[in-house]
Amino acid sequence: MNRILLACSAGMSTSLLVTKMKEAANEKGVDCEIWAVAQDKAPKDMEEADVLLIGPQMKFMKKKFEKTAQEVGIPVDVIDPMSYGRVDGKAVLEKALELMER
Repeated sequence: MNRILLACSAGMSTSLLVTKMKEAANEKGVDCEIWAVAQDKAPKDMEEADVLLIGPQMKFMKKKFEKTAQEVGIPVDVIDPMSYGRVDGKAVLEKALELMER
């Protein structure tokens, strides 16, 4: 199972994106657990995740998250602003899966 964590300022703006990503995963037949949390909860949840995607409004925090991510051995990236704005669950899911393959 792929475990995909999304982090945003309050953990709420990504909830619709999580729903769309789950729909895309079901369509592709990919077994995923996808959830979103607020930025302050992300470091703890990273221990349970295979990848962390950060909301574009928080890209300035990428370096901070990368330090924890290195410790737990997961990739981190910022969600593409266009995909985020369009709530394109398929595109964000594909990015997460690509990061986990590396």
